[in-house]
Amino acid sequence: HILTSILSNEMILYVKTRKFHWNISGNSFMELHKLFEDQYGVLETIIDEVAERINQLGEKTIGTMTEFIGNSTLKEFPNKYPSQKEMLSELLENHEQLVTEFRKYIPVFENENHDIGSADFITGLLEQHEKMSWIIRRYLS
Repeated sequence: HILTSILSNEMILYVKTRKFHWNISGNSFMELHKLFEDQYGVLETIIDEVAERINQLGEKTIGTMTEFIGNSTLKEFPNKYPSQKEMLSELLENHEQLVTEFRKYIPVFENENHDIGSADFITGLLEQHEKMSWIIRRYLS
């Protein structure tokens, strides 16, 4: 199910962003600490909205880390504590991957499932991830 995959990816990205928030250090510590906090706050809202959308469509919403990991296309890297630049690069890659996936999902919802509501919902998520990507990209340029 597409929405379960989206929920799982959002959860993985949320946990990763929190991990980086907790472990950031160096010259831009406070600025990046705050950036990551802002972004995991956005992700927390997205997670709740995706879970509710799943319920609205009459499905059960998964809720364990095992299920999230099993349904995610994003990768985790346990026991790795990257540099500031590596953290930003990894988050940017993850956001961009989700944007790419969303672009594939939107026509499926519109044309195959005839679910314009979910297509519009995913478009909104895409826009939020594009904005977070843009902000991270500015730090890397």
